[in-house]
Parts: sequence; structure tokens; C-alpha cells
Amino acid sequence: MDIKRVPRPLYVKYRMQIITVVTLLAIVVYTVVVALSPRRKSIDSECLKIAVAKEGPFTEFVYVEGVVNPIMTIHLNATEGGFVERIVSEEGAMLSQGDTILVLNNPELLRTIDDERELWEKNMRNLREQEIQMMQKSIDLQLQTAEQRYQIEALDRKLMQTHEEYSMGIKSRAELDIVEAENSHLRNKLKLQMQSLKHDSAATQLRKEMIAAERRAAERKLFSVQKRLGGLVLRAPSAGQMGNINLTIGQQVGAGTKIGELKIMNRYKVCTHLNEYYVERIYAGLPAMIVQKEDTFMLRISRVVPEVKDRQFEVELLFKDSLPRNIRPGKNYRVRIELARPEQAVVIPRGDFYKATNGEWIFRIDEGTNVARRVEVELGRQNPEQFEVVKGIKSGDRVVVGGYGRIGDAEELLIEN
Repeated sequence: MDIKRVPRPLYVKYRMQIITVVTLLAIVVYTVVVALSPRRKSIDSECLKIAVAKEGPFTEFVYVEGVVNPIMTIHLNATEGGFVERIVSEEGAMLSQGDTILVLNNPELLRTIDDERELWEKNMRNLREQEIQMMQKSIDLQLQTAEQRYQIEALDRKLMQTHEEYSMGIKSRAELDIVEAENSHLRNKLKLQMQSLKHDSAATQLRKEMIAAERRAAERKLFSVQKRLGGLVLRAPSAGQMGNINLTIGQQVGAGTKIGELKIMNRYKVCTHLNEYYVERIYAGLPAMIVQKEDTFMLRISRVVPEVKDRQFEVELLFKDSLPRNIRPGKNYRVRIELARPEQAVVIPRGDFYKATNGEWIFRIDEGTNVARRVEVELGRQNPEQFEVVKGIKSGDRVVVGGYGRIGDAEELLIEN
């Protein structure tokens, strides 16, 4: 007797195929879900730098390294040539105004001065002789004039007496005419004598002025030559520190040769170089500062040299009030130069996110959670400490600004404490 066989259910018959298909479907679904969902990564908070976006004053500034220099350096040059006789002030010496630095010896100059003095003395004697001659000539003319006046007075008396005697018949008309002719002749002669005296006085005055001018010119020439003698002694034109003097006793120095430098040490300036990118934004008067621990020293830009060399240009700054302790030439300071006035803006600290994202996005932490997601941002101005955020982040948002080297290509972060 045959036993009727009961057919097996399909799910039993094809259970291996069904399991295989279900497994493949599960794998496909998981792959699709994983592919479509954002890439998430768990990361320790200590590996990240988290900051809070804040609204506050934003200032554009740049940090530069500045070197302290004296406010002024005077180049010292020899006004006269000669041989070094004595070096009084060595390099590094602190000098007061008028202190002797160097003494030169120039025998030829000394002979020239002696020759000029002898010539001056000779000229003075000649001028004095001319003055005496003029005085003597004036005295002679005055004596002649006085004599003429005396003769006229005597002749006037004689003429008056002759008139009386003629009226009395004692003298003849011919005798009266002779006396009158003599009187007229003497008066004309006196008149000419007076004119000569007048002209002589004018000529004498003019000659005196010329002699005085010649004397002053001779004295100026002698003074100028004697002044050259003072050029053999080089003195400090101002108080300061002597520098770059490199001479030896007996060395010959020509006129105009650089002897050294005098550094004016009562004030200082800070010299620095900036990238050519800032050449149109840096100008005299911009504020700057040096921060040392708890002290801040204010400066201002005093001079800008717009000429660009090796992609940089030179800037000089002056201290406004107090100076740092132990300031000295050659010392370096980190100077902060402000490029604009502070303005209100939403700012975040600098971090490596800018290099990793090119400033196009950043991780923002959802409020009340430990999940951070990418958000697009628009950055504006920047300084060495902050970025200005124009769009994408508001004040109070927590953002990840550092640690992007550990994040990879994740789109979401699960921040673990």
C-alpha cells in the first residue's frame, strides 16, 4: 500500500534561497541607508577646539616684529683734513653737547693761518696810514680856509678904513678900487676853498666807509681762516652715544671723511617692515601698541617709506608716552598695528578650520546637544586673532574652530566628553 507524500511548503523548499535573498536585500538597504545618511564620527572633545561666536568690537590689525633704533643718528664728518693727533671719545661713549671727540693736526693749515694773519696786519697798517693821510689833508684844508677867512676879515677892516679915508679925501679912487678888487678876489678864493673843503669832506666820508668795508672784509677773511682751526677739533653737536668710530693715531683724514656716528638716545623709534599687501592701508598717524605682560605701550606711525623692496616696505613708529623698561637700540618688540577703528561684528577665534575648509563651512554644535553639523559660512575681515562672520553663524552659537586634522571627511560629529 502506497503512502501519500505531503508536499513541502515553498518557504521550506526554498528556504536557503529566501535567506540568501533576504540577506542580500538587507545588505543593499543598509548600504543605501549608510550612503544616504550623513557621515558621522565620534570624537573626544579634548581633540577639538570649541569656541562661542560673540558679537563685539572687531579691529583689523597686524602683528610685526619691530627693532628699536635711536630717534636720530648724526653722521660725523671731518670739516678739515689732517692727521689724527688724539682720540678723546671711544666707540660707545656717552657724550654731552660740545664734548671733544677727535683732535687733528694740520701743519699746512697752521702756516696758512699765520700767512693770513700777517697779511691782515699789513692791510690794517695800510688802511690806518690812509686814514691818517685823509685826516692830515682835511686839517690842511681847514687851516687854509681859516687863513682865508682871517685875511678876508682883515681886508674888510682895511676896505672900511679905505672907504672912510676916500670920503675924507685922504685916499684916491684908484686906491679904493685896488682894496675892493683884493677883497673880491679873496672872497672868491674863500668860496672855492669852501667848496673844495665840502667836496673833500664828502670824499673823505666815502673813503672812510670804503676803508671800514675793507677792514670788515679783511677781518671776516681772517676769522674764516681762524675758524678752520676749530675744524681740527671735532666736537659732539648734541648729547648722544658715540658709534662706528674706527681711527688710529697718525692716520690721515681728508676733509669730508666720515669719522663716526652720534646716536641721539633721549628718544627712540621702532623700525619694522610690512608686506606690500598693506602698502595702501598704512599711513602716518595710525595707532599701534606693544603689550608686555600687564603693560601696554602706545605708539603711532611717524613715517612710511612706500618704496617696496623684496615685497616689503619700511615703517617707523614713535612712542607716545612711557617707554618699556630696559629699552635699548637693537631690541626687538612684537608690535600690533591697527588698520581701522573698532566696529561691532560677530567674531570667532582663529583656528585650523580655515585651512581645512577654505573658510566656506564650519561645524556648529546643535543647541543643547553634543552633535555638531556642517554649516556654510561667509567670513569677512580677519586679524591674527579673529574672523568676522558675515553669514551662517549668529552670536551665541558654539562652533568647532580647531582639530580638523582628526575629523577627516565626517559630516556630523558626536562629541564625547
